[in-house]
Amino acid sequence: MIVYDKLWDELKRKDISQYKLIKEYHISTGQLDRLRKNDNISTYTLNRLCEILDCKLEDIAEYKK
Repeated sequence: MIVYDKLWDELKRKDISQYKLIKEYHISTGQLDRLRKNDNISTYTLNRLCEILDCKLEDIAEYKK
């Protein structure tokens, strides 16, 4: 299972709120909800988050058995 626990830490570290993701970067509330629930996310969204946070995929997502 892919989990996004690291995403929330990275957002906090970079001082970017979920509100800012929605309003300034146009990440939908539905996408954020899916991230919170560790549901399926498109590679487009993952790419955008990496661009916004200037990080690598492994900084925001992790595979757990």
